[in-house]
Amino acid sequence: MQLVKTHRDTLLRPLQIVSGIVERRHTLPILANILIRKTGEQVSFLSTDIEVQITTHAEIGSGGDDIATTVAARKLLDILRALPDDNDVVLKLENKRMSIQSGKSRFSLQTLAAEEFPTVAQAEHFNASVSLPQKTLKHLFNMVHFSMAQQDIRYYLNGLLLVVDGKKVMAVATDGHRLAFCQVEVEQEFARQEVIIPRKTILELQRLLDDSENSVQIDIANNQIKLTFSDIELISKLVEGKFPDFNRVVPKGYKNEFTLNREQWLRALQRAAIMTSDKFKGVRCVITPGSMQILSTNADQEEAMEEIEIDYGGDSVDIGFNVSYLLDVLNNLKCDQVNIALGDSNSSALITIPDNVDFKYVVMPMRI
Repeated sequence: MQLVKTHRDTLLRPLQIVSGIVERRHTLPILANILIRKTGEQVSFLSTDIEVQITTHAEIGSGGDDIATTVAARKLLDILRALPDDNDVVLKLENKRMSIQSGKSRFSLQTLAAEEFPTVAQAEHFNASVSLPQKTLKHLFNMVHFSMAQQDIRYYLNGLLLVVDGKKVMAVATDGHRLAFCQVEVEQEFARQEVIIPRKTILELQRLLDDSENSVQIDIANNQIKLTFSDIELISKLVEGKFPDFNRVVPKGYKNEFTLNREQWLRALQRAAIMTSDKFKGVRCVITPGSMQILSTNADQEEAMEEIEIDYGGDSVDIGFNVSYLLDVLNNLKCDQVNIALGDSNSSALITIPDNVDFKYVVMPMRI
């Protein structure tokens, strides 16, 4: 029974979309497979790891039969990538095996029954639906994703808080040492909704979303979020738990404030970071009227010192930071200037973009 006959690249695209979440090693071997279902010319491709599920469609069906099967995602993808890009590819299902033919190349892969594939049940009721341009949602995620925790025992930090409130959509991420906040305004108005989207889902969405004005439909349920865009549907479980109150974390009323060139500060920190060790990433920032010194040392008594002229007339502040936290935000921002507000050496610093209230980055000090 013939499943698909099409150009190699036409088949590669949907497979690349769904294969990102496929785990090589899983307690359920079938989860290393993708579900391929053909109905006439319409072929759907589905993958899941039980937490996240991605589906996409393509009009590449061949033959009169309606067929469904599952096959190893990585093997099929690797075979297609290795084939010449100027040939058609034919997929056939014969005796519980999938054959792949292209030119004079032939492959045969094991399959597992489609009925055994554990798909994620879609929520029956969604509390809110939001529509945003893809590039707007991607921008929100890009501005905060680097602050998500990784494998923290406080599981609610291993993800991103998405808040819909009135005409604002906000994204917040924190690992307990720094916090990133970004918001955008939309035309519609919504009742307040807060959900925590898992880290893996956010990273996958950053890969799949494009920089177009094409819309993405976000449907929010109590324990699930569904995003529909282009020809892709992504369903993800949500993280249960209470996210920290980000409004209380953002410092207010700091008097020691100045603006400096983002690129200049980034380059100086990159050079100072060379003298830090893998275990200890601390740098000192000594701010005095007219100047910022950046100092770093290591266990071998080696040291680095950078100096930047700044337009500043406030108090002298000697404060330490994990240099990685500063590099993360400065590498991610695209603006020319950044604004820094400081209290004292024991208080968190606030990094913002001049004349822009939509982005805030809070970073805790480090004892050095």
